[in-house]
Amino acid sequence: MKYMLLIHSGGVDEQGGAPQCTVEDWMAYDKDVRDAGIHVSGESLADLVTATTVRVSPTGERTVTDGPFAETRELLGGFLVIDVPDLDAALDWAARCPGSRDGGSVVVRPVADFGA
Repeated sequence: MKYMLLIHSGGVDEQGGAPQCTVEDWMAYDKDVRDAGIHVSGESLADLVTATTVRVSPTGERTVTDGPFAETRELLGGFLVIDVPDLDAALDWAARCPGSRDGGSVVVRPVADFGA
């Protein structure tokens, strides 16, 4: 079953990275996921200052703003889609993710299969 891991950083350092993780941590985790044969897709997101938010009112008027500018320091930093046997396996991989450390979190959601 496919699961999406939404990786949230507890904050960012001056370079826009997650201070609790090193590049080597991420490279090792990525290698482990690929070596396990469960990698489906995944991407890191560009710096938050490049984000744009679109909202459409009930009348159809579109509003485009820079941001989002959240009330929290937690930021969505990227995602990973894995194909594992069950939720317990997905939770295990989420717990191993460097992004789950030191104030970060990983949200685990099943990918909907509309063909089933």
